[in-house]
Amino acid sequence: MASIKQVQVTFDCAEPERVARFWCEVLGYVVPRPPDGFATWDDYHRTLPTEQQGASFSCSDPSGVGPRLYFQRVPEGKVVKNRVHLDVRAGAGLVGEERLATLQAECARLVALGAVCEQVMPADEENESCIRMHDIEGNEFCLD
Repeated sequence: MASIKQVQVTFDCAEPERVARFWCEVLGYVVPRPPDGFATWDDYHRTLPTEQQGASFSCSDPSGVGPRLYFQRVPEGKVVKNRVHLDVRAGAGLVGEERLATLQAECARLVALGAVCEQVMPADEENESCIRMHDIEGNEFCLD
């Protein structure tokens, strides 16, 4: 039996490039170079049929450790809560007030990029503190 070593996280969205560039800023990811023969992604997209222009975009971890993120345009908007969401580990290894301060600072940075802070969840006896957020198209994610 084969063992899967890599995964890709796919986002349904209205504006793939815009959402991809938001997540690049959040995670320090990069947009891959355009295909050979094209100076920019815009140049490449202009060669596609109209209905395919801007229909998808991707970004990846420059270190090669994190999963590739793929963004695909869909006609319907987001209606209900995500069944899967990303946990952005901004406070990993930190505890108490230092953890919460780090999470709040990262939350402020992401809000400046267009994210929305939904709720700060303080630590309790079972869970560490985290912040529930939404990206620029309303997809839920957590800072933890």
